[in-house]
Amino acid sequence: MTKKHSSERRLAETRLRGEGPIRVGLISLGCAKNLVDAEIMLGSLLKSGVEVTNNAAQADAVIVNTCSFIDSAQEESVEAILESAEVREANHRGQSLIVSGCLPQRFRDELPKLLPEVDAFMGIDQVAQVAEIVKRAVQNRQNKIGKQSTSNIERSTSKGKITGRLAELEKNRRTSEHEKSESIRSSEKFGKTRTVFSSQSALRTPQSPILDVTARPTFIPDFATPRFRLTPRHFAYVKIAEGCNHPCSFCIIPRMRGSHRSRQQADVVAEVKALLADGVKEINLISQDSTYYGLDLRPHHSRAISSPEKFSAAAKSLAADATTICTLLRELNALPGDFWIRLLYTHPAHWTDELIRTIAECPKVARYVDIPLQHIHENMLERMRRETSQQYIVDLIRKIRAGVPGIALRTTFIVGFPGETGASFETLLDFIRETKFERLGVFTYSKEDGTRAGAMKGQIPDKIKKRRRELAMAEQHKIARQVSESFVGREIKVLVEGKADAKQLQNANVSSWEHGLLRDRESRHLSPATRHFLVARGEADAPDIDGRVYLRGKLTIGEFAQVRIVGHTDYDLVAEPVSAAILQRLK
Repeated sequence: MTKKHSSERRLAETRLRGEGPIRVGLISLGCAKNLVDAEIMLGSLLKSGVEVTNNAAQADAVIVNTCSFIDSAQEESVEAILESAEVREANHRGQSLIVSGCLPQRFRDELPKLLPEVDAFMGIDQVAQVAEIVKRAVQNRQNKIGKQSTSNIERSTSKGKITGRLAELEKNRRTSEHEKSESIRSSEKFGKTRTVFSSQSALRTPQSPILDVTARPTFIPDFATPRFRLTPRHFAYVKIAEGCNHPCSFCIIPRMRGSHRSRQQADVVAEVKALLADGVKEINLISQDSTYYGLDLRPHHSRAISSPEKFSAAAKSLAADATTICTLLRELNALPGDFWIRLLYTHPAHWTDELIRTIAECPKVARYVDIPLQHIHENMLERMRRETSQQYIVDLIRKIRAGVPGIALRTTFIVGFPGETGASFETLLDFIRETKFERLGVFTYSKEDGTRAGAMKGQIPDKIKKRRRELAMAEQHKIARQVSESFVGREIKVLVEGKADAKQLQNANVSSWEHGLLRDRESRHLSPATRHFLVARGEADAPDIDGRVYLRGKLTIGEFAQVRIVGHTDYDLVAEPVSAAILQRLK
């Protein structure tokens, strides 16, 4: 053992004796729901006296919070683990490496053999107990280092071989009945989702790691659960439920996240009150299935009510004081203050007339909903086990738009699903053209072993899947430009996010911006004035996934402002403060 490694070990042992705080870094991957888990881990660590650091050289432990939803997310998770191990081997061999989240939840028994460099694996149920796991992992790591020399610390296999082995294990795993009740929350961002709160480092050791992963997750956070927010001060995600009961044939979520379980409404309201008191202006309600919220809290509930007919009957039979997404929205809307409530991840099978009325009657609920449809062709909906028919979807969209004028609908579609013919894809294209969704994402089908769809005949070649996505997005591109153009001349309320940087402006496709607002008319290059632009979001723009509003003016970051739209790109808007617009008209 080198002098450097001996020093590292003595320092870690000193911290374990309570003579200094253990320092932990965190890398979080995946969706907003995973981000909330990361926030809970950080809050629990800080409450226990652990110090969170951004400096890899100072960290006694690094946690990689993983995603395992689709292949690209799984590959990203494995890559983050192996990179952390490589950095640790080079700089800080005494550092403990801990893997949390969906990957160990999905491959609880297999990962310790495939990733010997990891010192501890923890699951969904353990996020609030992370401090104790960290302490055990750091101690375990020191014991390993004390018994090994550099020469007998072996590397695990490559990322490709690990992910290939995981796919093989999943293919051979017998699908349980509950694994057939799953739902998608897909995003092309999977595989590109790393949020590094603090840096990485790691090791490799052939000895057995700590394994603290329950087979069937049951945890749901409450207001008392410590939490350290990673979002900007002006918006926050509030997890209202965990898990999913749907039987979608392409998804693995229920096995990783468990059955749907809702938080008590009073507990959610208490969290939102605290967030508003802390200056939050936008509350984003999230779960795997937000429209199912509260239904599992009814007496003697059965989760077999996923279809529209069964769900509607169950909703109508509820007691007058029963908790639903409608009662939650109404109580949050009644809270004092100027803020938005944004409803994300609503399953189309669980919409009711009461929900439409609730959104219409609650001015603080954003005129925006995320409603993943996945397809429209009857055969595809049946093969996906979406429990909704084409006519049901068409009627639902009509009712939502009629009941909430001006609402922005976001949806997602999957192309290249097994058995998708050219004709069924054309039906989807026609539906996109006719419906004109304000926000839309199209994703190529990801074959997940262990799901019904993964074993289906009629798998589509990647080349065809990619081409279909290109065609679908080309149709949406035309619609998006029309939607953006329709805003010009209107005044809207926006939430100011911060100063726009050059990368944001470039990604917004500056060359198409009208009126020369962000470019010189002569050169097509960014003008010096671009550095004075702010970036904001309107009611129709959810964090991270939708368009932006770019504007010039002196406005307070993290606050609402009234602006007038004076131009647009394909997906973004260009605006100026209403006061400036009035002065311009008076000239």
